[in-house]
Amino acid sequence: MEQAAGASRERARDFERFLTFVDAVVAIAITLLVLPLVDVAGELALPGRDQSVVHLLRDHEAQLYAFLLSFAVIANLWFTQHHVIRPVVAHDTAVTRLMVLWLLMIVFLPFPTALVAEQGHQPVTKVLYIGTMTLSSVAVGLMAQRIRATPGIRDSDDGSDPAASWVSAALFAVALVLSLAVPATSYYPLLLLLLTGVLVRGWHRLRGRRPHAGRVGQ
Repeated sequence: MEQAAGASRERARDFERFLTFVDAVVAIAITLLVLPLVDVAGELALPGRDQSVVHLLRDHEAQLYAFLLSFAVIANLWFTQHHVIRPVVAHDTAVTRLMVLWLLMIVFLPFPTALVAEQGHQPVTKVLYIGTMTLSSVAVGLMAQRIRATPGIRDSDDGSDPAASWVSAALFAVALVLSLAVPATSYYPLLLLLLTGVLVRGWHRLRGRRPHAGRVGQ
């Protein structure tokens, strides 16, 4: 009995260490977004350059836009993942693998972010950028479903609702289609993500279910 309890505590500690690793990698990924802007600031010190900060910002407004958008996206994806994983208290192989897949999308995102700043109008850039966000939401949705279906790894039902992740994934997909079909909209269709909370609450009301508590950051 004591041996089983000890093994359970060890698995819980292993999972906590894994989550710490995930948070550290996300922090690094979100920090990498600003590095191109640091390089831009260095242009003011180049010989022969007589440029004001205002002109510098205007010349690189696309990079600033890409940074702010990606920062907001990664932060929102982390909040969603944090909410879903919050009730988990024990290691589960499927959840861990899905988390690694989600983490891969987060780590990859700075690359399409850089492409948005330089070649944001190209369809391939839009597919890489918005497609990465879509896959990350799908991974979190699958995580939530696995957590809900495996009560032995959680201590409550709070956070195991996959609705928000599936709604986000659907909105990302719609945003990608609109951005490709109507190039003039650029990346503004991503503003559809602001409707996530409203749509989730509407879905719960339609099914006669009480919405879960709001996520951190909402």
